[in-house]
Amino acid sequence: MRVIKQISSLEKIRIGDKLNMPELTSTKVLKGERYSYQIAIVSDVSLVGKFEIESPLLPYIRTYAVNQSVMDNPTTIAVREIDLITDEPGLMPDLLTPLSEQNNIIQARSYYGKVASNPQTVWIEVNLPKDIAKGSYPITSRLIQEDGTILFEKTMTLTVLDGCIEEQTLLYTRWFYVDCISNYHGVEIYSDEHFALIEAYLREAVDVGINMILVPIHTPPLDTAVGTTRPCVQLVDIKKEGDTYTFGFEKLRRFVAICKRAGIKYYEMAHMFSQWGAKFAANIMVEENGVKSYLFGWNVAATDPRYQDFLRQYVAAVYGEMKALGVADHTYFHISDEPNINNIEAYQAAAEIIKPLIGESKTFDALSKYEFYEKGLVECPVTCISHIDEFLKHDIPNQWAYYCCDPQSIYTNSFMAMTSHRTRMLGVLLYKFDIKGFLHWGLNFYNSALSLSEINPYVTSAAGGSYPSGDAFILYPSKTGAYPSIRGKITYEAIGDLNLCRTLEKYIGRDAVVKMIDEVAGGDVRFDDYPRDSAYLPALRAKMLDEIEKHLS
Repeated sequence: MRVIKQISSLEKIRIGDKLNMPELTSTKVLKGERYSYQIAIVSDVSLVGKFEIESPLLPYIRTYAVNQSVMDNPTTIAVREIDLITDEPGLMPDLLTPLSEQNNIIQARSYYGKVASNPQTVWIEVNLPKDIAKGSYPITSRLIQEDGTILFEKTMTLTVLDGCIEEQTLLYTRWFYVDCISNYHGVEIYSDEHFALIEAYLREAVDVGINMILVPIHTPPLDTAVGTTRPCVQLVDIKKEGDTYTFGFEKLRRFVAICKRAGIKYYEMAHMFSQWGAKFAANIMVEENGVKSYLFGWNVAATDPRYQDFLRQYVAAVYGEMKALGVADHTYFHISDEPNINNIEAYQAAAEIIKPLIGESKTFDALSKYEFYEKGLVECPVTCISHIDEFLKHDIPNQWAYYCCDPQSIYTNSFMAMTSHRTRMLGVLLYKFDIKGFLHWGLNFYNSALSLSEINPYVTSAAGGSYPSGDAFILYPSKTGAYPSIRGKITYEAIGDLNLCRTLEKYIGRDAVVKMIDEVAGGDVRFDDYPRDSAYLPALRAKMLDEIEKHLS
């Protein structure tokens, strides 16, 4: 048996899969779009050769090897999901490594006439420029044996329409942990080597659609056990003389310059108070009388007048620096992550200190109770998709959304065990409900829960069993930076779907686009009720492109 197919990027080819899905040979695209597909090989005859592509689009094509990753904790709930690929631990295709790193060699080896245990899959990504001419472009892929024998040849034809995809307007952040980079790569925090790695990670983040980054002006008070500290990654140097604080911004300026080079456009300041309740001050290192120590932290209540006085000076200085760097209007300030209704008074006291100091910058936080927005405590509520219905009733102009280790049942998420269709549904949902931004907690979290220990993401994808596999990161560490994942690429495709909706909106209006989303689905698409059939998104995309093509002609 030898099966070689061009297949959708939505497929995940696991060990033992028979490639029963339909083959792709052509598609329509817009200028400026990214289009990805895969070539999968399952064979009981050894196929070893060099993978080559012939195409007029070759300068815009990237190829990756699809690697099976450890999925040690597929889910933490007992309910079996219809679009959960499996609830059993094992291997799942996820890690993408540049095919050039293996000299473009594909090895589908078979022993004793048995099908190769590990299917070989190539991820092909086409990044079309905005100025490309309309027309049909073939992409021919071949596997060529050392003696010149062509082991297989496949052609995909992209028909480029005479119109451009709309630029991304969605603000998208996944929290960035520079301490995890230092720990995993074994480099000193904020050494030249560390800054080089930070830039490499940021470039990979931008490549999967991330345009906002968490800035560690002080060590972010996130996933930290009570009474403990994570490695100090504070960018702002702080000195105290009497009741006056002075601030050094050299490292912050270097960090922002790196962000700008990498393509980051928006900046979120680290949270000012402890997570899950805003009860304590963040761990903040201060030099006093020549000695550096955590002047603020778990031993300082959020309402302590000393901390409030510090914040008035600190926040004003940070805002002033971001304004001097020309990014104040693209800067967002956190107060505390996921406060609960029992802490609303403490949160209000903190908000009343911070909001008057930040000019055109905005406040935003992950929260699930509408009362925080109703009281004017936060400008951009970031609401879990399982609690967002209450917020959507009020037509909030700067509504954001998030998901994390929950919800696991029903909703879209980016866990390894989920189908790529389920992950990619995010884009259409964000468009339909006019969500302005999306936040997730894990770009590169390589720790166990509460950062009690470091982990190796190649050994555990579940933070040591704490979360569903894939929740904690979408980037894998490489020797000189980071590798992408299928889940990161699929989330980028979700944003592409959102951009496609906005492109069609120019021609037929928003109401008509929303109507089309529901009509193709056969019902009202909601965060908690959407098509589970993987044919839905390709069908919707095809219909939208056909409609755009009519208007272009």
